[in-house]
Amino acid sequence: MPYPPDRGDRITTWHFLQHLLAQGADVRVGCFAEEDRDSAGIAFLRERCRQVSAPLLRRGTRKLTSLRGLLTGEPLTLPFFRHRDLTRAVTGWLRDDPPDLVYVYSSSMAQYVMRSNRADRQAPRVMQFAELDSDKWRQYATASGWPGSWIYAREARRLLAFEDRVAREFDLSLVVSDVEKELFMARIPGVEPEVLPNGVDVAHFRTTGDAERHPRTVVFTGVMDYEPNVDGVCWFAEECWPRLRERFPDAELLVVGSKPVARVQALDDRPGITVTGRVPETPPFFDRASVAIAPLRLARGVQNKVLEALSMALPVVATPQASQGLGPDLPAGALTVADGVDATVEGVAELFADPERARRMGQAAGAWVREHWRWERMYERFDAMLERLRR
Repeated sequence: MPYPPDRGDRITTWHFLQHLLAQGADVRVGCFAEEDRDSAGIAFLRERCRQVSAPLLRRGTRKLTSLRGLLTGEPLTLPFFRHRDLTRAVTGWLRDDPPDLVYVYSSSMAQYVMRSNRADRQAPRVMQFAELDSDKWRQYATASGWPGSWIYAREARRLLAFEDRVAREFDLSLVVSDVEKELFMARIPGVEPEVLPNGVDVAHFRTTGDAERHPRTVVFTGVMDYEPNVDGVCWFAEECWPRLRERFPDAELLVVGSKPVARVQALDDRPGITVTGRVPETPPFFDRASVAIAPLRLARGVQNKVLEALSMALPVVATPQASQGLGPDLPAGALTVADGVDATVEGVAELFADPERARRMGQAAGAWVREHWRWERMYERFDAMLERLRR
């Protein structure tokens, strides 16, 4: 569901949807509501789009439904995201009033417009993979014990086979970074995707100043039931934070994001750590911090949390997995790439110890992001890709 733009997939889909609507496009949206509070977002979309089909996806029930994949040989992802109401709606749109363009975000949703499932043959189809979801499952398999490792490894293989099929059927495949493009071409040889990075809303993610800033506060943002976020922030809190608190007894860690699972909620009991849960907006929490972290170990490519922190004029300490795709011209010191506990502790400690240097780095980062990573630049690239597709 593209709205509200409060997590990675929604941020991307909302901004490109908003751009198409601003150009006068007549848009129909097929997506899922995931909780009752999404009804407000659905109403918002229906005021702006021609039609919206958004059946409720109850994750607990769908996990059971996904087990059908063990019998059919499919990746479990496909039955998880397969819904008869959405199938009926999309099939009807394609049959009764074929669109000029089909845009799909995430390979799990491609099943609704595969050639075997659709009546028309004319509309170009764009597949925004962002990243290969199959590689996420491969990473989970590597990090998990049995039986999770077996299930995740199976999912990685089966989903990659489906992603291969999607890439060969669609007219254009998109990924978010050159790193993802390199992986894509290694895993799906013969198909070359184009790179369309995420941008950042530089008007929203803009610092209001240092009045509330604490020189030894670090912030982590993200949806806190997403496994890479859970793994990353818990690793930081368990392995790095005690050493930082020993050196800086007044240090604080803000864990900001919705849906914190029990393991994340438990961090709130540790000295100096605050777990906020859902907040109306994240910029006020960035403005309380002097450093942002992205200690993700199960991820890759351009991270929204990194772009948002840089836009808020904060230096960032991040793992190599969370640091890829930003390019070589990032201002010196704005992003510290830290691999492992020692490097992460030292990266944060150096910024805690020299607040003036941290502010200089953060301010340079903010200016750089506003110049190079604003959404308007991504819209220009998107429009050029669609223009080439129409020729």
